[in-house]
Amino acid sequence: MSQTAVQNRPLPTPPPPASPLTARSLPRWAPLGFAAAAAALGCGLGAVAGWQSRTQWGLVSALFFVAISYVATSLVENRRQAKDRLATSIVWVCFILAVVPLLSLIWVTVSRGIKVLDGYFLTHSMAGVPGFEAGGGVYHAIVGTLEQVGIATAISVPVGLLTAVYLVEYGRGALAKAVTFFVDVMTGIPSIVAGLFVLSIMLMFELPPSGLMGALALAILMVPVVVRSTEEMLKLVPNELREASLALGVPKWRTILKVVIPTALGGITTGVMLAVARIAGETAPIMLLVFGSQLINSNPFEGAQSSLPFYIWEQYRVGSEASYDRAWAAALVLIAFVMLLNLVARGIARWKAPKTGR
Repeated sequence: MSQTAVQNRPLPTPPPPASPLTARSLPRWAPLGFAAAAAALGCGLGAVAGWQSRTQWGLVSALFFVAISYVATSLVENRRQAKDRLATSIVWVCFILAVVPLLSLIWVTVSRGIKVLDGYFLTHSMAGVPGFEAGGGVYHAIVGTLEQVGIATAISVPVGLLTAVYLVEYGRGALAKAVTFFVDVMTGIPSIVAGLFVLSIMLMFELPPSGLMGALALAILMVPVVVRSTEEMLKLVPNELREASLALGVPKWRTILKVVIPTALGGITTGVMLAVARIAGETAPIMLLVFGSQLINSNPFEGAQSSLPFYIWEQYRVGSEASYDRAWAAALVLIAFVMLLNLVARGIARWKAPKTGR
């Protein structure tokens, strides 16, 4: 055969690409299709059965989603991929079950709290305003919360940080085990117990109610959270960093101060913010030790004070439409307060984190 004939021979046509189902593989849009089919089946079953709760519809749809994903993957692909998709589906369902209540809570709080949340509400107190009437504000509660949480943080953070440093860097023997045991026990103490403990001290020494007494109870609740979170963050610091610093002749205390703590600062700050978020919403110690007040009291060392959690409980107890609106608005302010603290903490952690670039 001549060279020209060989060159003129047509090239073989490549076979058409196999579809995802022919290649024994589900398409990438399959999870969305499974979710749509599961939602249709769940809503249809709920409508036919006459279920009034939409939560039941959602739970049944989630079960249908997991079952459809596993069966379809087993038929099209193989059992191994089916087990992998089953685990993935369960993770997605658990994620949605965790996120939906949170989004629902935020939506209800914003929609109901935005009614009276304005500049007047944030800059006035309830002095001279009857609880069942409209008007008044939350300024006195904001001042009390800032002062009480600030004092509790100033007390608990140094104590918790130094305790965690002792347990990780120095703690050995029976003393360290005893401290760890009591920290674990204190982590589960109810807030009312901490309030009763400080109340007993107040009665023994005949001390009047004040914001300081409430801050002491909040500090008791905050210390174990700070200790446990800081301890875990310090354990994550590689020992090579400590050994390199000690090999250069740096004392151990300076190694902890300049190497260990800055390396774990991001996690430590996050743990402190978690502790602050916990105590910011405590009501029982404030009811026992601070008593609440309708007036603005900027002195936490003398006289009764209010706080945002106490204000929310107080307004809800009144039972009028105006008091309900004030309670939801105060709840929205409390959520914004905690969110702002977390944003500030993340900024500080990123600013103080050790530089890893060359």
